Amino acid sequence: MSKLGKFFKGGGSSKSRAAPSPQEALARLRETEEMLSKKQEYLENRIQRELTLARKHGTQNKRAALQALKRKKRFEKQLTQIDGTLSTLEFQREALENSHTNTEVLRNMGFAAKAMKAVHENMDLNKIDDLMQEITEQQDIAQEISEAFSQRVGFGDDFDEDELMAELEELEQEELNKKMTNIRLPNVPSSSLPAQPDRMPGRMSGTSSTAHRSRAASSRRTEEEDDDIKQLTAWAT
Repeated sequence: MSKLGKFFKGGGSSKSRAAPSPQEALARLRETEEMLSKKQEYLENRIQRELTLARKHGTQNKRAALQALKRKKRFEKQLTQIDGTLSTLEFQREALENSHTNTEVLRNMGFAAKAMKAVHENMDLNKIDDLMQEITEQQDIAQEISEAFSQRVGFGDDFDEDELMAELEELEQEELNKKMTNIRLPNVPSSSLPAQPDRMPGRMSGTSSTAHRSRAASSRRTEEEDDDIKQLTAWAT
């Protein structure tokens, strides 16, 4: 048996000593990692110091320079070992954290299963079916009530639409007759048409003013007739 095995075996009675909790083991691992990190920082500083001494002595004091380099090599070896130890501790800590997490998850799932079992013990499937049937019936009743309220209620206004349309057409015809009565028809000219103007040169100046007045009067009558026709057309459309 190796010395390391004897050390762990002779460290006390494992049966009489209770196993540490996951929280305690994680705390110990973190403390060890912190201690090794400080040792790692110390070794890095010593390596830089020995390297500086080796450069300082150089070829002037080869013995002192070689001693500094030897110490640097030992410190580098210790630093490498600490790096490996930190990796092992980190792996162990992560595994322990995962195991603790799985244990807590399993425990909580067990609690949840017991709670669900306790809840279901107080449930009767027959009562649930009766309750769901009653809820469905009440929903159907509520739907019927809503449909009854939404139906149009007639308060004595059930009339024949054909009779109403006939009455409306009569009213429109009466209104049309009233408007036709109020339309003013164009006036018929009572005077005779002007005589044909004389083409003699001596009478041209005398008849030109008379013809001009006749054309102006005829133009006014034409405009009045056009206005009446426009009004009649607008009413008809």
